[in-house]
Amino acid sequence: MLAIPHRPVLLHQALEGLSLRPDGVYLDATFGRGGHARAILARLGPSGRLLLNDRDPEAVAAARAEFGEDPRVSIRHGNFASIAEWPALAEGLDGALFDLGVSSPQLEDPGRGFSFLLDGPLDMRMDPHQGETAADFLARASEAEIARVLRDYGEEPRARRIARAIIAARQQAPILRTRQLAELIERLGGPRTAGRHPATRSFQALRIQVNGELEALSQALNAVIDRLRPGGRLVTIAFHSLEDRICKRAIGGTRPRPNTVPGRRLPPAPTPEPMLRPVGRPQRPDAEEIERNPRARSAVMRIGERIR
Repeated sequence: MLAIPHRPVLLHQALEGLSLRPDGVYLDATFGRGGHARAILARLGPSGRLLLNDRDPEAVAAARAEFGEDPRVSIRHGNFASIAEWPALAEGLDGALFDLGVSSPQLEDPGRGFSFLLDGPLDMRMDPHQGETAADFLARASEAEIARVLRDYGEEPRARRIARAIIAARQQAPILRTRQLAELIERLGGPRTAGRHPATRSFQALRIQVNGELEALSQALNAVIDRLRPGGRLVTIAFHSLEDRICKRAIGGTRPRPNTVPGRRLPPAPTPEPMLRPVGRPQRPDAEEIERNPRARSAVMRIGERIR
Protein backbone atom coordinates (compact mmCIF):
# COMPACT_ATOMS: atom_id res chain seq x y z
CA MET A 1 0.00 0.00 0.00
CA LEU A 2 1.36 3.41 -0.97
CA ALA A 3 1.70 5.66 2.07
CA ILE A 4 0.11 9.09 1.88
CA PRO A 5 2.64 11.69 3.11
CA HIS A 6 1.62 13.80 6.06
CA ARG A 7 0.17 17.12 4.89
CA PRO A 8 -1.30 19.74 7.21
CA VAL A 9 -4.97 20.32 6.43
CA LEU A 10 -6.27 23.84 5.72
CA LEU A 11 -2.80 25.23 6.43
CA HIS A 12 -3.15 28.72 4.96
CA GLN A 13 -6.68 29.14 6.30
CA ALA A 14 -5.54 28.14 9.80
CA LEU A 15 -2.64 30.61 9.74
CA GLU A 16 -4.96 33.38 8.62
CA GLY A 17 -7.50 32.38 11.25
CA LEU A 18 -4.93 32.64 14.04
CA SER A 19 -4.18 36.25 13.01
CA LEU A 20 -0.55 35.71 13.97
CA ARG A 21 1.59 38.44 15.52
CA PRO A 22 5.40 38.13 15.49
CA ASP A 23 5.58 38.66 19.27
CA GLY A 24 2.55 36.54 20.18
CA VAL A 25 2.24 33.36 22.24
CA TYR A 26 0.59 30.45 20.39
CA LEU A 27 -0.35 26.89 21.26
CA ASP A 28 -0.44 23.94 18.88
CA ALA A 29 -2.36 21.50 21.09
CA THR A 30 -1.98 18.58 18.65
CA PHE A 31 1.52 18.74 17.17
CA GLY A 32 1.23 15.60 15.03
CA ARG A 33 4.20 15.90 12.70
CA GLY A 34 4.50 19.65 12.85
CA GLY A 35 3.02 20.88 9.59
CA HIS A 36 1.06 23.71 11.20
CA ALA A 37 3.69 24.32 13.91
CA ARG A 38 6.46 24.76 11.35
CA ALA A 39 4.45 27.39 9.47
CA ILE A 40 3.46 29.23 12.68
CA LEU A 41 7.06 29.38 13.90
CA ALA A 42 8.22 30.79 10.55
CA ARG A 43 5.97 33.80 11.18
CA LEU A 44 7.11 34.47 14.75
CA GLY A 45 9.86 36.91 15.62
CA PRO A 46 12.59 36.53 18.26
CA SER A 47 10.17 37.41 21.08
CA GLY A 48 7.33 35.15 19.92
CA ARG A 49 6.61 31.84 21.61
CA LEU A 50 5.18 28.54 20.38
CA LEU A 51 3.88 25.90 22.79
CA LEU A 52 3.67 22.37 21.37
CA ASN A 53 1.64 19.57 22.93
CA ASP A 54 0.94 15.99 21.89
CA ARG A 55 -0.20 12.79 23.55
CA ASP A 56 1.78 10.54 21.20
CA PRO A 57 5.38 9.98 22.38
CA GLU A 58 6.55 9.53 18.77
CA ALA A 59 5.13 12.96 17.87
CA VAL A 60 6.80 14.51 20.91
CA ALA A 61 10.12 12.93 19.95
CA ALA A 62 9.76 14.43 16.46
CA ALA A 63 8.98 17.85 17.97
CA ARG A 64 12.03 17.71 20.23
CA ALA A 65 14.29 16.59 17.39
CA GLU A 66 13.22 19.49 15.15
CA PHE A 67 12.39 22.31 17.58
CA GLY A 68 14.03 21.37 20.88
CA GLU A 69 16.94 23.81 20.44
CA ASP A 70 14.74 26.79 19.54
CA PRO A 71 14.42 29.05 22.62
CA ARG A 72 11.00 30.22 21.41
CA VAL A 73 9.54 26.71 21.65
CA SER A 74 8.24 24.78 24.68
CA ILE A 75 7.20 21.12 24.29
CA ARG A 76 4.87 19.03 26.46
CA HIS A 77 4.06 15.32 26.30
CA GLY A 78 0.56 14.72 27.63
CA ASN A 79 -3.15 14.49 27.08
CA PHE A 80 -4.51 17.94 26.28
CA ALA A 81 -7.32 17.23 28.75
CA SER A 82 -4.83 18.23 31.47
CA ILE A 83 -3.28 21.12 29.57
CA ALA A 84 -4.47 23.57 32.24
CA GLU A 85 -1.69 22.15 34.45
CA TRP A 86 1.03 23.35 32.05
CA PRO A 87 2.76 26.39 33.61
CA ALA A 88 3.68 27.68 30.14
CA LEU A 89 0.01 28.71 29.63
CA ALA A 90 -0.13 30.80 32.80
CA GLU A 91 0.71 34.13 31.15
CA GLY A 92 -2.00 33.75 28.50
CA LEU A 93 -2.28 32.91 24.83
CA ASP A 94 -2.74 34.97 21.68
CA GLY A 95 -3.94 31.95 19.75
CA ALA A 96 -4.47 28.20 19.89
CA LEU A 97 -4.85 25.53 17.22
CA PHE A 98 -6.55 22.14 17.63
CA ASP A 99 -5.99 19.93 14.57
CA LEU A 100 -7.95 16.87 15.68
CA GLY A 101 -8.05 13.24 14.55
CA VAL A 102 -5.30 10.79 13.60
CA SER A 103 -2.13 11.78 11.74
CA SER A 104 -0.88 10.06 8.60
CA PRO A 105 2.14 8.50 10.41
CA GLN A 106 -0.22 6.96 12.96
CA LEU A 107 -2.49 5.54 10.25
CA GLU A 108 0.40 4.21 8.18
CA ASP A 109 2.05 2.35 11.07
CA PRO A 110 0.39 -1.10 11.36
CA GLY A 111 1.76 -1.45 14.88
CA ARG A 112 -0.46 1.37 16.14
CA GLY A 113 -3.68 -0.42 15.16
CA PHE A 114 -5.58 2.59 13.80
CA SER A 115 -6.12 1.33 10.25
CA PHE A 116 -8.54 -1.35 9.09
CA LEU A 117 -6.57 -1.61 5.82
CA LEU A 118 -3.31 -2.73 7.45
CA ASP A 119 -2.99 -5.77 9.68
CA GLY A 120 -1.59 -5.08 13.12
CA PRO A 121 -2.37 -5.37 16.82
CA LEU A 122 -5.77 -3.92 17.74
CA ASP A 123 -4.32 -1.13 19.88
CA MET A 124 -5.54 2.38 18.87
CA ARG A 125 -4.03 4.20 21.87
CA MET A 126 -2.66 7.68 21.14
CA ASP A 127 -0.12 6.99 23.89
CA PRO A 128 0.86 3.30 23.58
CA HIS A 129 2.10 3.30 27.18
CA GLN A 130 -1.17 4.25 28.87
CA GLY A 131 -4.67 2.82 29.20
CA GLU A 132 -6.40 -0.20 27.72
CA THR A 133 -6.20 -1.16 24.06
CA ALA A 134 -9.16 -1.62 21.73
CA ALA A 135 -8.58 -5.37 22.02
CA ASP A 136 -8.79 -5.09 25.82
CA PHE A 137 -12.06 -3.19 25.56
CA LEU A 138 -13.63 -5.71 23.16
CA ALA A 139 -12.52 -8.57 25.42
CA ARG A 140 -14.20 -7.20 28.56
CA ALA A 141 -17.20 -5.10 27.39
CA SER A 142 -20.75 -6.39 27.29
CA GLU A 143 -22.77 -6.50 24.09
CA ALA A 144 -24.80 -3.50 25.24
CA GLU A 145 -21.66 -1.46 26.01
CA ILE A 146 -20.04 -2.27 22.67
CA ALA A 147 -23.26 -1.35 20.85
CA ARG A 148 -23.49 1.94 22.76
CA VAL A 149 -19.92 2.89 21.82
CA LEU A 150 -20.45 2.05 18.14
CA ARG A 151 -23.74 3.96 18.07
CA ASP A 152 -22.75 7.02 20.11
CA TYR A 153 -19.16 7.50 18.92
CA GLY A 154 -19.32 6.03 15.43
CA GLU A 155 -22.94 6.84 14.54
CA GLU A 156 -23.02 3.26 13.26
CA PRO A 157 -26.58 2.20 12.26
CA ARG A 158 -25.64 -1.50 12.58
CA ALA A 159 -24.21 -1.09 16.09
CA ARG A 160 -26.28 -3.80 17.75
CA ARG A 161 -25.64 -6.31 14.96
CA ILE A 162 -21.87 -5.68 14.98
CA ALA A 163 -21.74 -5.92 18.78
CA ARG A 164 -23.57 -9.24 18.70
CA ALA A 165 -21.11 -10.59 16.10
CA ILE A 166 -18.13 -9.44 18.22
CA ILE A 167 -19.46 -11.26 21.28
CA ALA A 168 -20.02 -14.43 19.26
CA ALA A 169 -16.55 -14.25 17.67
CA ARG A 170 -14.68 -13.66 20.92
CA GLN A 171 -16.22 -16.82 22.38
CA GLN A 172 -14.31 -18.73 19.71
CA ALA A 173 -11.05 -16.75 19.84
CA PRO A 174 -9.83 -13.35 21.16
CA ILE A 175 -10.13 -10.44 18.73
CA LEU A 176 -6.57 -9.16 18.68
CA ARG A 177 -5.84 -7.91 15.14
CA THR A 178 -7.16 -5.05 13.03
CA ARG A 179 -7.86 -7.17 9.96
CA GLN A 180 -9.58 -9.75 12.14
CA LEU A 181 -12.08 -7.12 13.30
CA ALA A 182 -12.40 -5.46 9.88
CA GLU A 183 -13.16 -8.76 8.15
CA LEU A 184 -15.71 -9.66 10.83
CA ILE A 185 -17.57 -6.41 10.10
CA GLU A 186 -17.24 -6.88 6.33
CA ARG A 187 -18.81 -10.34 6.53
CA LEU A 188 -21.98 -8.86 8.04
CA GLY A 189 -22.81 -7.29 4.69
CA GLY A 190 -25.37 -4.51 4.74
CA PRO A 191 -25.44 -1.19 2.87
CA ARG A 192 -22.16 0.36 1.76
CA THR A 193 -21.57 4.08 1.36
CA ALA A 194 -19.54 4.96 -1.74
CA GLY A 195 -15.90 5.39 -0.84
CA ARG A 196 -16.37 4.27 2.78
CA HIS A 197 -15.13 0.95 4.13
CA PRO A 198 -17.75 -0.93 6.19
CA ALA A 199 -15.48 -0.83 9.26
CA THR A 200 -14.83 2.93 9.14
CA ARG A 201 -17.43 3.94 11.73
CA SER A 202 -16.60 1.10 14.10
CA PHE A 203 -12.86 1.84 14.07
CA GLN A 204 -13.58 5.53 14.67
CA ALA A 205 -15.85 4.68 17.60
CA LEU A 206 -13.33 2.35 19.23
CA ARG A 207 -10.54 4.90 18.85
CA ILE A 208 -12.67 7.58 20.54
CA GLN A 209 -13.58 5.16 23.34
CA VAL A 210 -10.03 3.97 23.97
CA ASN A 211 -8.62 7.51 24.11
CA GLY A 212 -11.56 9.29 25.79
CA GLU A 213 -11.31 11.82 22.98
CA LEU A 214 -14.58 13.73 23.32
CA GLU A 215 -14.28 14.30 27.06
CA ALA A 216 -10.65 15.33 26.63
CA LEU A 217 -11.57 17.78 23.88
CA SER A 218 -14.23 19.50 25.99
CA GLN A 219 -11.82 19.86 28.92
CA ALA A 220 -9.00 21.15 26.74
CA LEU A 221 -11.15 23.73 24.94
CA ASN A 222 -12.47 25.10 28.24
CA ALA A 223 -8.94 25.40 29.63
CA VAL A 224 -7.58 27.11 26.53
CA ILE A 225 -10.50 29.53 26.19
CA ASP A 226 -9.88 30.63 29.79
CA ARG A 227 -6.28 31.43 28.89
CA LEU A 228 -6.89 33.30 25.65
CA ARG A 229 -6.14 37.00 25.92
CA PRO A 230 -8.77 39.46 24.67
CA GLY A 231 -8.71 39.28 20.89
CA GLY A 232 -6.92 35.93 20.96
CA ARG A 233 -8.03 33.35 18.40
CA LEU A 234 -9.06 29.70 18.73
CA VAL A 235 -8.88 27.62 15.53
CA THR A 236 -10.28 24.08 15.45
CA ILE A 237 -10.07 21.54 12.63
CA ALA A 238 -12.41 18.58 13.16
CA PHE A 239 -12.85 15.48 11.03
CA HIS A 240 -16.16 14.08 12.22
CA SER A 241 -19.44 15.48 13.42
CA LEU A 242 -19.04 14.65 17.12
CA GLU A 243 -15.77 16.60 17.41
CA ASP A 244 -17.14 19.43 15.31
CA ARG A 245 -20.26 19.67 17.48
CA ILE A 246 -18.10 20.23 20.57
CA CYS A 247 -16.00 22.84 18.75
CA LYS A 248 -19.10 24.60 17.47
CA ARG A 249 -20.55 24.87 20.98
CA ALA A 250 -17.26 26.12 22.38
CA ILE A 251 -16.88 28.81 19.73
CA GLY A 252 -20.47 29.84 19.16
CA GLY A 253 -22.21 29.24 22.46
CA THR A 254 -21.81 29.32 26.19
CA ARG A 255 -20.25 26.78 28.50
CA PRO A 256 -22.31 25.02 31.16
CA ARG A 257 -21.90 26.30 34.70
CA PRO A 258 -23.09 24.47 37.83
CA ASN A 259 -26.02 26.24 39.48
CA THR A 260 -27.16 23.76 42.10
CA VAL A 261 -26.11 22.73 45.59
CA PRO A 262 -26.86 19.16 46.76
CA GLY A 263 -30.05 19.05 48.78
CA ARG A 264 -31.05 22.61 47.94
CA ARG A 265 -33.18 24.08 45.15
CA LEU A 266 -31.93 27.29 43.65
CA PRO A 267 -33.36 29.49 40.92
CA PRO A 268 -31.72 28.99 37.54
CA ALA A 269 -28.44 30.85 37.22
CA PRO A 270 -28.26 33.62 34.61
CA THR A 271 -26.96 32.41 31.27
CA PRO A 272 -23.27 33.36 31.16
CA GLU A 273 -22.09 35.63 28.39
CA PRO A 274 -20.22 33.93 25.53
CA MET A 275 -16.46 34.06 25.88
CA LEU A 276 -15.82 33.76 22.14
CA ARG A 277 -17.39 35.22 19.05
CA PRO A 278 -17.35 33.19 15.82
CA VAL A 279 -15.15 34.64 13.08
CA GLY A 280 -16.53 33.99 9.61
CA ARG A 281 -18.23 30.80 8.52
CA PRO A 282 -16.96 27.23 8.91
CA GLN A 283 -14.39 26.45 6.23
CA ARG A 284 -13.75 23.23 4.31
CA PRO A 285 -10.95 22.15 1.99
CA ASP A 286 -11.49 22.94 -1.67
CA ALA A 287 -11.45 20.34 -4.43
CA GLU A 288 -7.77 20.94 -5.18
CA GLU A 289 -6.69 20.24 -1.59
CA ILE A 290 -8.88 17.13 -1.39
CA GLU A 291 -7.31 15.84 -4.60
CA ARG A 292 -3.82 16.36 -3.14
CA ASN A 293 -4.80 14.96 0.27
CA PRO A 294 -7.90 12.71 0.29
CA ARG A 295 -7.88 12.57 4.10
CA ALA A 296 -8.79 16.26 4.17
CA ARG A 297 -12.23 15.65 2.63
CA SER A 298 -14.17 15.61 5.93
CA ALA A 299 -12.32 18.48 7.64
CA VAL A 300 -14.25 21.45 9.06
CA MET A 301 -12.41 24.48 10.42
CA ARG A 302 -13.93 26.97 12.86
CA ILE A 303 -12.49 30.19 14.24
CA GLY A 304 -13.42 31.97 17.45
CA GLU A 305 -12.10 35.20 18.97
CA ARG A 306 -11.93 35.93 22.69
CA ILE A 307 -14.32 38.78 23.40
CA ARG A 308 -12.60 41.89 24.63
